[in-house]
Amino acid sequence: MAVDVESDIVIDRPITEVAAYASNPDNVPNWYTNISRVEWKSEPPVKVGSRIAFVAHFLGRTLNYTYEIVEWTPNERFVMRTAQGPFPMETTYRWEEAGEGKTRMRLRNRGEPSGFASIARPFMERAMRSANKKDLAALKRTLESA
Repeated sequence: MAVDVESDIVIDRPITEVAAYASNPDNVPNWYTNISRVEWKSEPPVKVGSRIAFVAHFLGRTLNYTYEIVEWTPNERFVMRTAQGPFPMETTYRWEEAGEGKTRMRLRNRGEPSGFASIARPFMERAMRSANKKDLAALKRTLESA
């Protein structure tokens, strides 16, 4: 059974600023609570086919995985996917105007857990939803205080 979690937040900054900051992997440790390190596996800047390795801490485990950018429509949509580990994942960012100079950012994570991860699916889904909300709140604080 798939896990599919989507959260959103309105940020008091224009789409161009929110999308540029959020889609830059070098900024990820600044706003993703559980990600401690990012390493480019291909040459920057971000483009379809770019590969970026992440080190994350989630549910008491250290996870190492590499995302590949599979879709990138500036200021609109950003999709990255990994097929590694017990929980292959796709992460999608979407941006839309939410009023004068405001942006609604949607963060969606979906994947198909296997092994132990499939047994813990309901717990993982709640933990992912909580983490996504914290991450979006951190992104909002970071961008609105700039």
